[in-house]
Amino acid sequence: MAKQITIQALKYGNRLHYEWHTTLLEKTPSHIVVLGEYGRQLHHYTKQSVFTINNWSLEFFSFDSWFTVSAEVVDGRLEQFYCNINQPAVMEGNTVSFVDLDLDYVRRNGIWQVVDEDEFAAHAIQFGYPDDLIQKAEQELAALKEKVAKREYPFDGYLASFIPCIPSTCR
Repeated sequence: MAKQITIQALKYGNRLHYEWHTTLLEKTPSHIVVLGEYGRQLHHYTKQSVFTINNWSLEFFSFDSWFTVSAEVVDGRLEQFYCNINQPAVMEGNTVSFVDLDLDYVRRNGIWQVVDEDEFAAHAIQFGYPDDLIQKAEQELAALKEKVAKREYPFDGYLASFIPCIPSTCR
């Protein structure tokens, strides 16, 4: 039986932001890869809502890098990417959590762009981000953009290797 993993996104100060359930595909000392099933429920505590996510996704959570990757799978291909800039993920039991620092790097319709810079600026004030954390988040965003541009791991086709884990009738 597949191992279920709960993913928790936290805001600075370890405030629960949202969570969802996934299936573990790979666990190494440096990261995990999970499968987000079509129709999963995302419990968004900040918005006090539950959203149904109607896509399959392959998701990468690093224990030493300052980003996550969620890649939507459509017709057997990785289509849209959503990368959070965050403090490295932590795994405790069957739960993986990370502190989301608001800055996101996304690919929609084939175009990469930075989003939520306004949220980052607002939350830096609201939650009292230390100056060194603000600088680190900005440095990590620049490093992520370079990694994507150079097609470096895990943007080198690594996540695509997990597409066969999705039931064939669902791809």
